[in-house]
Amino acid sequence: MVFADLLEQVGSTGRFQVVHTTLLCLPILMMASQNILQNFVAAVPPHFCSAHTNLTASTRMSAAEKLQITVPIDANGSPEKCRHPEQAALRGCDDGWTYDERERSSSIISEWHLVCSLRPLKSMGQTVYMGGVLVGAGVFGALADRFGRRVLLTMSYLLMAVSGTCAAFSPSFSLFCLFRFMCGMALSGVVLNSFSLIVEWIPTRVRTVIGTGTGYCYTMGQLILALVAYFIRDWRWLTFAVSLPFYVAFLYSWWLLESSRWLVLKNKPEQAVENLRLVARYNGRQADGEKIDVEMVKSSMKKEMSGCKSSYTTLDLFRTPTMRKMTVCLCAVWFSTSFAYYGLSMDLQKFGVDIYLIQVIFGAADIPAKVIINITMSYCGRRLSQCGGLVLAGITILSNLLVPYDKQMLRTCLAVLGKGCLAASFNCCYLYSGELYPTILRQSGLGWVSMMARLGAMVAPLVLLLGEYVTWLPGLIYGLVPVLSGVAAFLLPETLNIPLPDTIQDVEDRLRKKRPYSYKTTQTIC
Repeated sequence: MVFADLLEQVGSTGRFQVVHTTLLCLPILMMASQNILQNFVAAVPPHFCSAHTNLTASTRMSAAEKLQITVPIDANGSPEKCRHPEQAALRGCDDGWTYDERERSSSIISEWHLVCSLRPLKSMGQTVYMGGVLVGAGVFGALADRFGRRVLLTMSYLLMAVSGTCAAFSPSFSLFCLFRFMCGMALSGVVLNSFSLIVEWIPTRVRTVIGTGTGYCYTMGQLILALVAYFIRDWRWLTFAVSLPFYVAFLYSWWLLESSRWLVLKNKPEQAVENLRLVARYNGRQADGEKIDVEMVKSSMKKEMSGCKSSYTTLDLFRTPTMRKMTVCLCAVWFSTSFAYYGLSMDLQKFGVDIYLIQVIFGAADIPAKVIINITMSYCGRRLSQCGGLVLAGITILSNLLVPYDKQMLRTCLAVLGKGCLAASFNCCYLYSGELYPTILRQSGLGWVSMMARLGAMVAPLVLLLGEYVTWLPGLIYGLVPVLSGVAAFLLPETLNIPLPDTIQDVEDRLRKKRPYSYKTTQTIC
């Protein structure tokens, strides 16, 4: 008997799994609201230099006449945003800026005047947030493998709720960035621990469906954000609104059960047995649950428990040749997926379409993409699905280089197709990585590759700056990187219909194909 057999004995797809998975997926609905919140709270409104004080005081001129006198026309025939006429020369906006707030009543741009010379600070806000996600992936991933998934998940919910509230009412841009950094850290803790708790309480046969369903929660979150942002036009109340649900998640997270699989491998069989019996009771199999005792758990996983170290570090991800090759390839896959995804998604105003409409279109594109990736993962396997999604995304982005800039509709359609492929790739990433890494290092592994993804998200805005020198260079880079990482994905082992590995030796034996994969090995290395 192995853990999978114990899970079947207490009910692997019963009432507990339904409620447990649902409660873990609900906060994921708000993950998109945090990741792409910048599109709305940092939307740049039309703006121009404010008129001089003495001119503003005059009542003899209409607003149009004042605008004509104080704001020159640039080379494109639009009002100059950063200069006003002063005698025979143009000077900076000494009296500040006037913003057209018909689209949104306020944003961090108009709040702290992040325009003209301060325009780069807009990108810095998102970069700081992604930096928090990167740090959180390393911190929460390692801590969860040491102290447990549920405790870190509860802490992440509280951190997200409090940090989001503080960000909403920050009196300065620097404090806003600080609290957004903390939100980023919390997001990593929520995503990584939610996924592991879901995967470790369900059987192999439903992992693909559940993993895809979890991805749809993020997709729906993008549509929810567009709806909420449409009705809440003030950036402070919008930020507060998308943070409130995490207070509720914090309260009910105390009901969630720690992973018994993790407890067994951490030499805590008594607590593992208690959790298994609780699951049996929820699933109406109390009699079967009472048959499980500490001795049964110890004997069924004796080799795994005896071979496991008491603690692990990130170095264990690179300690053996198989783990090292797997981690390097996954790093390339995660980096490129996030790099291209946020390169396409984080500046919706560049498409020249209503930002609420384009957000809905971008979110809706994920729905068919994830249906297709679910089918391919179930029938063609994880490796081909991951490879195909990345290569197709890269080809789509590269194709956009051949489309003239005046054909905005075609360019937008290609961008939406590429974004859909990258969303499908992300969906595959989480499931595939969770199946590749052993239980004892699953959180550390997911944390490490998630750090690479956030590094890609941080680098993506910087690549756009190259467009000021060579207009086609950012598109070329965004397209080539996914294609190259698709090759790396092809080097990974297949995990379709294969039980989750518990130890590093399980991973080594599976990849080397010394024998049919089994949790029971003659020698266990952790």
